[in-house]
This record gives sequence, C-alpha cells and structure tokens, in this order.
Amino acid sequence: MADSILGQSSGEKNWIVDPSGDWYYRWLIVMIVPIMYNWIILICRAGFLEQGVLIQDRSQISRHYRLSFTFLRDLASVFPTDLLYLLVGTGMPVVVRANRFLQTPRLFEAFDRIETHTAHPNSFRIAKLLLYIFITIHWNSCFYFALSGLIGYGTDEWVYPNASIPGFERLRRQYLYSFYISTLILTTVGDTPTPQREVEFLFMAADFLLAVMGFATIMGSITSVVANMNQADASFYPDQDLVKGYLHSRRVSRRLQRRVVNWYQHLQMNKKIANEARILQHLPGRLRAQVAVSVHLPALRKVQIFQHCEQSLLEELVLKLQPQIYGPGEYVCRKGDIGREMYFIREGQLAVVDDDGVTQYAILGEGLYFGEISIINIKEDGKEDRREVMSGNRRTANIRSIGYSDLFCLSKEDLAEVLAEFPSAKAALEAKGREILLKMDKLDVNAEAAEIAQQQEEQRRTAALEDRLDALQTKLARMLAGLESGAFKLALRLEQLEWQMRGWGEEAEGEEEGTPAEP
Repeated sequence: MADSILGQSSGEKNWIVDPSGDWYYRWLIVMIVPIMYNWIILICRAGFLEQGVLIQDRSQISRHYRLSFTFLRDLASVFPTDLLYLLVGTGMPVVVRANRFLQTPRLFEAFDRIETHTAHPNSFRIAKLLLYIFITIHWNSCFYFALSGLIGYGTDEWVYPNASIPGFERLRRQYLYSFYISTLILTTVGDTPTPQREVEFLFMAADFLLAVMGFATIMGSITSVVANMNQADASFYPDQDLVKGYLHSRRVSRRLQRRVVNWYQHLQMNKKIANEARILQHLPGRLRAQVAVSVHLPALRKVQIFQHCEQSLLEELVLKLQPQIYGPGEYVCRKGDIGREMYFIREGQLAVVDDDGVTQYAILGEGLYFGEISIINIKEDGKEDRREVMSGNRRTANIRSIGYSDLFCLSKEDLAEVLAEFPSAKAALEAKGREILLKMDKLDVNAEAAEIAQQQEEQRRTAALEDRLDALQTKLARMLAGLESGAFKLALRLEQLEWQMRGWGEEAEGEEEGTPAEP
C-alpha cells in the first residue's frame, strides 16, 4: 500500500503492520476504549522496526516477538482469568481480572503517539492530566466505598450511609457520594467527615499524601505546559518586550510605538510565522528543503522567469525565501529605489500608487509577484551606471500595503549564490529577463549592443595585454637564463685563476729553497 503503511511479505499473502505508520496509530486509538474500560469498570466489577526499517520476514518477526517482554505481557493479559469466577464466585473481581492491567503500556504508547500527531500537543497534555486526575479520584472513591462496606455502612459519620436509608441504596447515588467524598479528600478543600477508627485515619493520611503528590505533579505539569507554550511563541514570533524596551529607552514617539505594537498583535492574532528558518533548523537539510518546497514552491512557480527552471534550482531558491509582513500604509518599495529583491504576495493586497501616495493605479492581490527584473543584472533604458546595475535595477513604481500584507522576499545575493551552482540556468534566466524587458519596452537595444561592443573591446584589450605580458615574461626568462649562464662561467674562470695563483706560489717557494719546482 502507499507510504509503506502496510507491507506485504513475499510468498504467502501476509500483511505486516508498520509500527510507525498510520494504521498502527489508528489501532492504538481503538485500543484506548477497552483499556479505559479495564481502568474504570474493572474496579467497579471488583511488526517491529530495526533501525527504523520495517522487518517483513515472518520468522524474524515471530522470533523477535517471542523473545520480547511484550509477548509475556500480552500472553498474561489475555489469559482467560474470568473463568475463575466459576470457582471463587464474584467476591474478588479485582484479583481475578488484575492481569488486564498489563496492557496499560499500550495506553501510554497511544497517548505518546497522539501527542506526536496532534497539532495541539499542549491542549492534549492538559486533557491527559485531567484524565489522570479523574482516574485517581475514581479509584479512590471505589476504595472508600469498599472500605465502608468492610467497616459497615452507616456505623459512623465517616463511612458511607446505611443502604437501608431511602435513596442511598441506588448504585448511582452510591458512586456519586463516594466520588464526592474522594474529591473533597484529595483536593484538601476541607468539610470532610471526621474519621473515627484507625483504618479510617490511615486512609485519610494516605489520601492526604497522595493529594500533596498530586498537587505537585499538577503544578509541575501546568508549569511545563506554560513553559512550552511560551517557548513556542518565542520561536514563532519575535520578542516584543525587548523591542518595547528599546523604543521606550530611545524615546520613540507614541504613534510609532503604537504601530509596532499593532504589528506584533497582528502576528499573534493571525498566527503569522516570522522566522521559519529558526523553527525548521533542527530538521535534516533534505527534509527541511522538502517542507519548504511543499509550502512555497507553488508561489515560486508562478514567477514567469522561473517557470521553466529545473526542480533542483527551485528547491534551492525556496530555501532562500524570507517572510516579511507589512502593516497598513507601509511602502514595500518606492519609485527610483535600487531594487535588490523581488516579492511574492502570500496574503493581503498591495496598491501601486502615485508619488502622492493616494492615487491608485492598480491593486496586487494574493498569488501575484513583482520586482523579478530587479534581481537580475540587466540594464534598463541604458541609464544606470555600472555600480547601480551590479547592485540592482531602479524601481519603476511605488507599491504600498493596503492592510497587513504577508510577503515572501528573494534577495539578489541569495539568487546569485544559487545561480553560481547552475551556470546554464543563470544564462537562461538572463535571456528570459531580457525577453520580458523587450516586451515591456524597458530594454534599450542600442545601449545593450553598445555595452556588448564595449565589453568585446575590453576583452580584446585584455587579451592583447595578456599577450604582451606573456612576451615580456618570455624575454625576462631568457635574460634570467643568460645571467645564470654568465654567473656560472664567471665562477669557473675565478676557480681556474685561483688554481693558477696557487701553482705560481708553490713555484716561487721552491726557487727560494733551491729546489726546482715540478713542471
């Protein structure tokens, strides 16, 4: 089946359930009902993964299961101990069916899976805590009723009243009264019956200790939930307290402070994510790319110059998208600004306005984009100098946010970084950009031709200079070789002269001693 939810082993038709798949997750949800039945009603009546890979071989599955503790637990839990009722009667139901509690780990596993799958884990943790509180009070109320029966109903004020009193003989009244007394004891709110016997004192003392432990557990759980919620908010939304403190310390005007507060309020009220990279930073790179692609790739494919790009290039570009949120009346760009990024409108509306900021020429809505030519180094109208062309093309319109607008931004630097790994895509994008500018009558062909001719002339000059430099290097190498040869010959000549001088000296010493010198 799809997504490896179930695997079919070879040979015989045997379906293997993936313990990390959705079918097993749904089965755990179903198993909550019988397990909760044993948790609550019992006392009233008195495939495996190896390193993440699903094993489908029947012999391995059987051997792994038989050697695991789960097998012994499952075997003991399904043992038909209910048949002992035929021997002992219904006097000891808890002891007879106690083996059903061995399936409790399945319930905890189901809770863990639900907490992982649900989109609201903090709410589920609180609901789970309330369930544990109810189960504890339920069990304690049943113990209270059983202890009252052991002592004797109505023998004192602490135990359950005599069942012969009208109204107290009904099962619903018995349970609600016991549950009420148990709630009073475990919540320590007071107004509980005064115990009279030692066993009653022991029961109350044990309940008070349980209440203290439960209170500490509840406080710790609630504190953990609140901390997790604050941590999640800090990851999703920037810390506004720091910004508020900065604005106050710098004596920023109240009007501007109010705009900042409204911006933060818009983020939290509408669940806008301001920092996706920080939220997904712990995911593996490939998985993070797939998440980003599933979220943002449809918007990127709408851009005309990116429609025919290869999938790997688009995936790299998606990782570079940065979310930006603009408030009412804020300018995204102004006419004449140097454009260094392009924008995709995710939500909201933008207006193309005149210089007065009032007259509207067009409305840009969700799914549209603008500024794509600004992130490609293409000269428009032949008016920009080289520095402007390298940093970005001039904006040709004023674009202002009507309300709150949720945009994605792709900068020129990020695009250049990605295109460095895709030279063919870079050439294709520049050609596509020139084609778009020609259709918009924004490209000066003569200026572009002059620029190309100038570049070719510069390339010719550069080639000529390189040739001259090569010739000079060759001459210099020959001169160095000549100098080395002359130095070598000079060293040989000096050595010969030294030997001659040494011979003449020996001859002169021989004549002085009267001994003829050797020829």
